[in-house]
Amino acid sequence: MDPGDEVRLREIQREYLDFLDDDNDQGFYSSKVKDMIAENRHRLVVNINDLRRKKAQRARGMIDNSFEELGCFQRALKEFVSAIDATYSKNFDEFLVGFDGSFGANHVSPRTLLSTFIGSMVCVEGIVIKCSLINPKVIRSVHYCPATKKITERKYTDMTSLDAFPSSSVYPTKDDEGNLLETEFGLSKYKDHQTYSVQEMPEKAPAGQLPRSVDIIVDDDLVDLAKPGDRVQVVGTFRCLPSKNNGFTNATFKTVLIANNVQILNKEVDFLFTTEDVKKIKKFAHQKQGDVFDILANSIAPSIHGHDYIKKAVLCMLLGG
Repeated sequence: MDPGDEVRLREIQREYLDFLDDDNDQGFYSSKVKDMIAENRHRLVVNINDLRRKKAQRARGMIDNSFEELGCFQRALKEFVSAIDATYSKNFDEFLVGFDGSFGANHVSPRTLLSTFIGSMVCVEGIVIKCSLINPKVIRSVHYCPATKKITERKYTDMTSLDAFPSSSVYPTKDDEGNLLETEFGLSKYKDHQTYSVQEMPEKAPAGQLPRSVDIIVDDDLVDLAKPGDRVQVVGTFRCLPSKNNGFTNATFKTVLIANNVQILNKEVDFLFTTEDVKKIKKFAHQKQGDVFDILANSIAPSIHGHDYIKKAVLCMLLGG
């Protein structure tokens, strides 16, 4: 890495560290980090509006160049956790940052998620239509050589990692001298990995057109948060993955959304009854003019004449749970 870039990234990391260390302000994120440690978690959810209010330049950078900025933020979070509890910081290789809040023009649907958003942080809403199985993804493998009695380690990164250069995916079986290696699976480190397919909501799709979908990649604590049929709001980085054909990279790329926060949207509306509403309901239940069951059944589809038994059956299904 160029020394100038290293200094710039260190300065960005210092700004994020200053954002987290807000004891002189209200101490909101300092308290959230302490709660994260107390609950044995390693992901901190940050509201982008708070970052925009305190560090406007960093908020713009996080949306426009999220991979570089997110890496600096996560390193700053690990440094801040180390200052609070050095022992706890050693339990995790990295501490993760998720986002929520208002994303403005970057709040999109799978249909409006175009190539202009590649490399940016976006917020996508839709319905989960497919979930893969949860598979372990190797982060670090440990190998033992019986001939030399040496132990070697290898770290693995891919195009979904924040590291600039993905490592080789070839699993080592021999060392540099040709000696066979034995994998120590108990000492190797893995993380959970899962993919979602999120489709745009039918009420937001244009009439006469098929809904579109986008692939979501989730890791670690974000796996198994949603199931098919759930309406979700996913915040993540939109990235393209090059594909090879006969050893050559073609001009078309597969795009995925690498999630850092997944929220389930509540489909049910919570009804709030006032005291006056409760009085009217009780008065209606105790009235003597007509049967309550017949009145409620006649209130279902009043524009349709007859079909009394069908209406009563629908009422029983609505009220019977």
